[in-house]
Amino acid sequence: MDLGISFEKLVNVMKQLRGPEGCDWDKSQTHESLLPYLIEETYEFIEAVNEKDYEHMKEELGDILLQIIFHAQIASENNNFSIKNIIDDLTDKLVRRHPHVFGDKQGYSYARWEEIKAKEKGEERYSRIGKINKALPALSLARRVQENAADVGFDWTDVTNVAEKVREEVNELLNTKNDEEREEEFGDLLFALVNFSRFLNIDPEISLRKATEKFVKRFRAMEKLIENDGKDFEKMSLNELERYWEAVKGESLR
Repeated sequence: MDLGISFEKLVNVMKQLRGPEGCDWDKSQTHESLLPYLIEETYEFIEAVNEKDYEHMKEELGDILLQIIFHAQIASENNNFSIKNIIDDLTDKLVRRHPHVFGDKQGYSYARWEEIKAKEKGEERYSRIGKINKALPALSLARRVQENAADVGFDWTDVTNVAEKVREEVNELLNTKNDEEREEEFGDLLFALVNFSRFLNIDPEISLRKATEKFVKRFRAMEKLIENDGKDFEKMSLNELERYWEAVKGESLR
């Protein structure tokens, strides 16, 4: 089936779902009520990428596309914008922001990219650090800001310097005198760790998510092991729990 026909069919299906004879649930949705689904589907796609599960990736991209079509239909019903407006604006923006491909400018530079974005928004000045998207998770935001700074040459030159910065921030945190200082220094430590992850080509958001999932998996396995031994979790000492934890870790490494 032609791509245009397939896309038009999808748009028409959503119109029908939101129409007078459509689905009550779909008709009741708003931009606000759909936000959790967009976030959830995005993280499910990230999981599929990490697992290199291409069938799952295809499915989750479809779910993300559904959210886009859904929001576009709601906006169209309210005469705000349409799916065509979204596509046209995106196409124009891609061409405009890549003059080295579609125009007469030579080469790509991050500074040039930010300059173009600033002019689009009618801003006379722009920051090389880029626009700060506060909606991003904190770890992802820190990584993006660091990447933007690195693109214009403001970066560490060696991973050993970054590791030393992490150690420096740990020491500063341990020497804080009050809660306000402790919060600030802990933030500095996290920021340094994000920088460290960037030099190791690790996404901190994904890495932390995996570590959390691993902890949950091991904790549940520990609970099961204790239950199989006929013991009461709540009545066990920390030392006893630690022995079971180490036993579970040993099994997971085999």
